[in-house]
Amino acid sequence: MNLKEKILNVQMELKAPKNQHNDFGGYNYRSCEDILEAVKPLLNKYKLQLKLNDDLIVLGDRYYIRATAILKDIESDEVEENVAYAREEITKKGMDGSQITGASSSYARKYALNGLFLIDDVKDSDTTNTGNSEPTLEDAKKYVINFGKKHAGQLLIDVYNEDYEYIEWLYDNKKDEYLNKCIDLLDKKDSKNIENEDERLKLLVEFSKLVINTNTDKEKLYKHYEVENNSQMSIEQLKDAIDIMKKKGEENDKK
Repeated sequence: MNLKEKILNVQMELKAPKNQHNDFGGYNYRSCEDILEAVKPLLNKYKLQLKLNDDLIVLGDRYYIRATAILKDIESDEVEENVAYAREEITKKGMDGSQITGASSSYARKYALNGLFLIDDVKDSDTTNTGNSEPTLEDAKKYVINFGKKHAGQLLIDVYNEDYEYIEWLYDNKKDEYLNKCIDLLDKKDSKNIENEDERLKLLVEFSKLVINTNTDKEKLYKHYEVENNSQMSIEQLKDAIDIMKKKGEENDKK
């Protein structure tokens, strides 16, 4: 029996009960320790060795725990790995720095094990769920996908831009309220960006026409706004430059 066959058997036989309870959310969940206790007899049965490693990494201005679940076949030395991530909270009521790191580590390890053994958890925040389920756009931009294999470890916004079909699948199938709210925020941002680009295009056309009609030295405008060309100008800068050239045109007409 090779490693993949052994993993399949473990996935089929593993029963990890939800022995923990979240008082705020009113639901039961399983912890990393629950999964480890449930899987140990199967590791012995199929002669497998499980190891969990943590790394501290920085994405943007936030710290994340990257947990790696490594499953080794003692008989063949074959290895299978799965990675998951958890972001460290800057502060959390009632916890010091080491407790925050420990909680993030347990969370990341749990989801590394979930991916390895095909354990599905609908609830996402477990013990850290205290009712704060309203992400901001910045939260959505910094959200790291910490499950599965296809995009594990990637920022949600990067996957959103590169593989929107997967985002749609997550939205319909993951059933994670916080994740879906993050996706909704990115959808609104994307819609806003499209509107901004339409406005920007119109302003660029008007800008170019006025430069010609008013015989404006555009290089002086670029120097004034500290840009190299009009593509680097913000919408507000374009509007301001257009107003300046319109006034110049009106003055020229009076002469």
